[in-house]
Amino acid sequence: MQLPDIIKYPAVQLIGEKCYTSLVEEFNVTDVDCIKLLISKGLGIGIVLGGALVKLPQIIKITSARSSRGLSFEGFVLETAAMGISFAYNLRQGNPFSTFGESAFLTVQNIIILLLILYYANRTKDLITTTAVVVISAYTLTQAWLISDANLAYLQTLTIPISLLSKIPQILTNYRNGNTGQLSALAVFGFALGSLARIFTTLTEVDDLIILSGFVFTSILNLILVAQMIMYWNVDSKINEKME
Repeated sequence: MQLPDIIKYPAVQLIGEKCYTSLVEEFNVTDVDCIKLLISKGLGIGIVLGGALVKLPQIIKITSARSSRGLSFEGFVLETAAMGISFAYNLRQGNPFSTFGESAFLTVQNIIILLLILYYANRTKDLITTTAVVVISAYTLTQAWLISDANLAYLQTLTIPISLLSKIPQILTNYRNGNTGQLSALAVFGFALGSLARIFTTLTEVDDLIILSGFVFTSILNLILVAQMIMYWNVDSKINEKME
């Protein structure tokens, strides 16, 4: 099958000349490797696009309620750090954007959430300090003369425990409060699905055990948060009704 160049060019860029020829021109549906790559690329694009939106429900929920009740500031700090490091590492490694692009969007959205938490808690000094730290950290991570590729790889290794630790404060907060407060169900479910899908795309496209391990362990804790959302669903509904 011959497709117009306007369609063929982006398709070749996405899955490569070999897989394009096999799947499109030869219509070889038994080419397992290319089919896996196609699925992985599709998932990757979906995750990147989803990453641009997945935290918006959380931001909207905070601003609508004018409250960050039940959200763990420490948890978001750790998650933001892990996301920022992961984005910088993948960018330096030259990995396909479809395998890590959402980390850029998630980092920005997490920063907004952090600032909102401080704003609604009237912590003005902490708000200014956090903004300054974010700007300095962003600049540092993008400068190879400040952080070498070797040191960035070491930081990427640390994102595994950082990512795990970022979930624990929120899980403990939910458990202690007996509810999930202003935590957004859409954000939690979307993040969990995204991390699970990333296991597949990493296995398919990126030969990096560090990155894969991070997604596996993060997915486990994301699923615990999903379980808490379901467990406390009725409790959260009653609390919201009382506050209205």
